[in-house]
Amino acid sequence: MITLVLVGVVSGIITAISPCVLPVLPAILTSSIQDGAASKRRPIVVVAGLVTSFAVFTLLGGILLSSLGLPDDLLRWTGIIVLAVVGLGLAIPPFGEYLQKPFERIGPPQLNRDGNGFVMGLALGLVFVPCAGPILASITVLAATNGLSWGLVALTLSFSVGISIPLLGFGLAGQAMGSRIKAVRERLGAIRIASGVVLVLTAAVIATNVAEPLQRWVPGVLAQAQESIEDNDSVRGELDTLAGREDAEPASGDALTFDQCADSAPDELLNCGPARDLVGIQEWLNTDGEELNLEQLAADGEVVLIDFWTYSCINCQRTFPYLTEWDDRYGDDGLTIVGVHSPEFAFEKVVGNVEDATQRYGIEYPVAIDNDFETWRTWDQRFWPAHYLIDTDGVVRQVHYGEGAYADTELLIQQLLDAAPQMAFQEDDEAGHTRGRTQETYLGYGRLQWAHNADQVVRDEEVDFTFDGTLERDHFVYEGEWTLTDEYALAGDDARLRIYFYAADVHLVMAGEGEVTVRLANDPDYERTIEVDGTSDLYTLFEGEPTQDVMELEFTPGIEAYAFTFG
Repeated sequence: MITLVLVGVVSGIITAISPCVLPVLPAILTSSIQDGAASKRRPIVVVAGLVTSFAVFTLLGGILLSSLGLPDDLLRWTGIIVLAVVGLGLAIPPFGEYLQKPFERIGPPQLNRDGNGFVMGLALGLVFVPCAGPILASITVLAATNGLSWGLVALTLSFSVGISIPLLGFGLAGQAMGSRIKAVRERLGAIRIASGVVLVLTAAVIATNVAEPLQRWVPGVLAQAQESIEDNDSVRGELDTLAGREDAEPASGDALTFDQCADSAPDELLNCGPARDLVGIQEWLNTDGEELNLEQLAADGEVVLIDFWTYSCINCQRTFPYLTEWDDRYGDDGLTIVGVHSPEFAFEKVVGNVEDATQRYGIEYPVAIDNDFETWRTWDQRFWPAHYLIDTDGVVRQVHYGEGAYADTELLIQQLLDAAPQMAFQEDDEAGHTRGRTQETYLGYGRLQWAHNADQVVRDEEVDFTFDGTLERDHFVYEGEWTLTDEYALAGDDARLRIYFYAADVHLVMAGEGEVTVRLANDPDYERTIEVDGTSDLYTLFEGEPTQDVMELEFTPGIEAYAFTFG
């Protein structure tokens, strides 16, 4: 248990410096300086309120709401409303004085126009949605299904302590800077009003989900660190013990467990045992009310990809462009994607919220609502996202936890579809996809494979790339200034790419802001400009008939290029 507590603290620290903290960070910073140096305890009080409400309602929120028959998203909307009301009280002093009056007649601390830091922290804790790893997933699922235990309480407290450390550091740093800046000391009234405006805006941002693109845009390096710390044999064993669950046994002498498959090479078709059932599903989305059955899908010759997700999980959101693209490419060829939505927080149990998310992210494949975690537990799930690739015999052939391995998964999908009986003698691709098309191609050094001038790559440093004028089919080349990170290539001055492709459609996953000019070497009339608007998304560079050509791309500085995909 000591190991799990230590991992919980480390996981909480990583979570509090991840993109998931962005929506609440401005409120923490501004609340710390609204009193200048007069209240040195204020950052401590605010953070204490946040971690208290987060810990208590993560453990008890679902139980409390269900026992009282209250809406599952009541706590979240309560937090949003409290933030907005406190913010208005700060931004509009007469309104703050009006809010104060009821508290003048009773004993508790007054909700004065400066705001009650602990109350504000409580509200922030209700709307704080941290990135999900195995630790937080275990806390959420065990609290919802197994009830409370001392081990679960200890894990939750350790995770909350980890969260509090960076947040307290942010708050104290903000207060220290504010107390040293003369303009801040002399304009505390204006600072309080500005703090109130920030709180109101924070409430609006969280209510409308407008911060999600920014959270997805921030690189996922921390998610990889979190996964390496939380998802290893020692931690898995501790979490299984806490859940009262024995390690999964192989289905036969030749089959691997899901964890063994996840630890194996992601580009190989493995025997991970028979697929398990979809049980306890409350509702189906995108199926016209029809319930899907894995046995029937196998009998129909369908390859199935089961994807466990939850809509507020930033890590899950980063996988959606790939999942929706696979659904478009292979849905008519025999691939069925089933998204199993197992909620991380109570407000994610509201089916209307999930429906809104599917529309927001363009998810058209079937979604199973697994609010009671019955399918989650049947599959021995640990965290979001995770997917299981199943062949036409109903055997799981690949298991992948977390983000990444997209090219490997697509390659396996192609292999399984080509092996499917109904595809064996099919000459034409009914979906219009190009056979023999160029493979998915990554531009960061973490999965770099098809770069012509890979020998010039220096990790995480700006390099002025040169090109010798020769390029092989299905390869690409960097030109000009690029900085390669694990996940993407960052464009600098005169940044260009050339890729020798064969496909009918060419897409590029990009983020940042700027323009990309696209040309084709064999078609001098083809030129288009792509506006990259800051959202991490899949941008279409070319659509038409199957074409073999060299595509030339020019980038303005600051654009992040992640991966080419082809259709």
